[in-house]
Amino acid sequence: MSKEKQYFEPAKDLAQFGKIGEWQPDLAKKFFDYYGSATGTEGALSLREKALIALAVAHALQCPYCIDAYTDECMKQGADEEQMMEAVHVTAAMKAGITLVFSTQMMKHAKEKLI
Repeated sequence: MSKEKQYFEPAKDLAQFGKIGEWQPDLAKKFFDYYGSATGTEGALSLREKALIALAVAHALQCPYCIDAYTDECMKQGADEEQMMEAVHVTAAMKAGITLVFSTQMMKHAKEKLI
């Protein structure tokens, strides 16, 4: 029986995220400063709202690290299971709509070929 390499280990890999600055500390600092400002401070959006948005984006981009991190953050910020699942369903609906809207291009192209 062959042992396949496991590429993604969200808990272990996410714990190493802070080390991304080893090779470019200045760029990492700029990123973390920006990231912290955008996601970790109250503004026009609450921290709970930002966490729900981040959870939705994590699902849209299918990042296992972000899904774990923002599931935790949503719960920390007081979001419940229903709110988190609704955010995921908004993501799914948006991805479906985005996919379907491109069918207009296919339809236009096919109609031009059929004329």
